[in-house]
Amino acid sequence: MHTDTDTDTGTGTGTDTAPGYVHGYSRHEAHRLGDQADTLAALLHTGTAYPAGSRVLEVGCGVGAQTVHLVASSPGAHIVATDIAAASLARARARVAADTPGARVEWCHADVFGLPFADASFDHVFVCFVLEHLRAPGRALAGLRRVLRPGGTITVIEGDHGSAFFHPSSRYARAAIDRQIQLQSAAGGDALIGRRLQPLLAEAGYGDVVVRPRTVYADRTRPALVDGFTRNTFIAMVESVRDDALAAGLTNRSDWDRGIADLHRTAGDGGTFHYTFFKGVAVRS
Repeated sequence: MHTDTDTDTGTGTGTDTAPGYVHGYSRHEAHRLGDQADTLAALLHTGTAYPAGSRVLEVGCGVGAQTVHLVASSPGAHIVATDIAAASLARARARVAADTPGARVEWCHADVFGLPFADASFDHVFVCFVLEHLRAPGRALAGLRRVLRPGGTITVIEGDHGSAFFHPSSRYARAAIDRQIQLQSAAGGDALIGRRLQPLLAEAGYGDVVVRPRTVYADRTRPALVDGFTRNTFIAMVESVRDDALAAGLTNRSDWDRGIADLHRTAGDGGTFHYTFFKGVAVRS
């Protein structure tokens, strides 16, 4: 039986670290991340499986929502999962222990801009929904190239909130999404980063860069996606920034409430919702 190990290396505090996870660290957010990962597992993880014995670095594992799927698809790989938030790491460890007892995962409390690993110490790197929260995503990718062996691969998955479109159309719903984009930008991130993934990887020095869209489309004929993605992932994410949007003066209560109500209409009968993720794979030359 494999065992978990836990290495506490501390977190960085430099200006290039994630300046603040705009969605917060509540239990509700942890549950939302789990819903998102489980709903989108087939869409995002198809094609990603690592050989037995390979060393895989997952950067920004958060509460372990993606880690459990990495373990499931690559049971023989040695996964090292890192995050800057100690509380998230604790939740991740508990989640993986509950879902896949005996999983071979090493937990490391670390900053992506100061990873405590030797050069070329990993065969593969997996990064999902992390770059969008960083002030310097290109520098993060360059740093990950250092710890990846020559010929090793990096897989990066990011969303792009500009790809969200829906029916019935609503300028209030669109405005609510835009407020979330603005708040993430003010915190130093980029909720539109999916469209930049190919140039970011290329500029960081990776070769054989391939980026492809992974599209979610939900309507009443796909109830699992309506609940798991439209309601419990996307709308829940937008709803979570309500207080911050109001405090920043980006909207008023009436417009915000109408925008959220109109977003929920897209998850009802006659509604449709579309969103695109971007998945990139590249090689450390």
